[in-house]
Amino acid sequence: MPLRKRSRWWWLGPLASSVIFVASLVVLYYIVREIEPGELARAFANASQRQLLLALGFTALSYLLLTGYDALALRRLGLSIPYRTTALASFTSYSVAFTLGFPIVTGGTVRYWVYSAKGVRASEVASLTVIAGLTFWLGLGMILCASLFYATESVAVLARTSPLVIQAVGAAVALGTIGYLFWVATGERTLRVSGWNLPLPGLGVTLAQMLLGAAEVCAAAAVLYVLLPGGHNLPYESFLAAYIFACLIGIASHAPGGLGVFEATMLIALSRLPFEQVLGALLLFRIIYYILPFILALVLLALNEMIRRIRRHEI
Repeated sequence: MPLRKRSRWWWLGPLASSVIFVASLVVLYYIVREIEPGELARAFANASQRQLLLALGFTALSYLLLTGYDALALRRLGLSIPYRTTALASFTSYSVAFTLGFPIVTGGTVRYWVYSAKGVRASEVASLTVIAGLTFWLGLGMILCASLFYATESVAVLARTSPLVIQAVGAAVALGTIGYLFWVATGERTLRVSGWNLPLPGLGVTLAQMLLGAAEVCAAAAVLYVLLPGGHNLPYESFLAAYIFACLIGIASHAPGGLGVFEATMLIALSRLPFEQVLGALLLFRIIYYILPFILALVLLALNEMIRRIRRHEI
């Protein structure tokens, strides 16, 4: 079987991946340097073993569900990729993107690094990244709408506003979501950006995206919820709304992982709970949900590259 001729730009992918890998190490160094050992020790002391185990379990569930984002997107694009490759690409891309920010660039580059070895083109990786992003936003919208209507009164207390305002926001999100569902259900829809066409998923895949995204958002939120101080009497549905708003503000800030912005928003929303204990829970959440997966992702990427090079030398 003849070997395919390399494009003269083949080196751009490995170069971008190497730059992101080095940048990840630098960012990790600065994040860890900002953590006060005393605060970290107090946070672990205040958290029970059960809380830590539950947080780790929900983190694993969240990242497992995230692999479904890629699996759905690959299916929509008609690409057959082994699940182990999908899981590696999804886990590492999200772990890096959550920490570095700019997910289209960072997550897309890591995905290309992994998927290109299976013959996936750069344009297909870009399409996959967009479809996976849609899954996140659809799930986020579904859960936000449900929590605003189901726990209107308690969310209004957290937001310090009228229940009518909460219901109005919920209605706006619901109308937007229903409008999108109706739009994709009534014909083939294509996203066009600068001459690049991406056929959007139909109604069946879109509904699957919503359910998957909603489950993943609930799992991620549960990581922080189980770390909160005991006896807070805060309904999970109300907490979900506060968590989603904090995520949205963090995304809008363009800070890597919403660092600082997410924490500040949650501290305001949960101001009726003990400040020091909530701050400790947020620190543990940042470590368990962001830093530990990020470190594991860097290790897996390094091992994957080593295995690739060994196999190249064996051929």
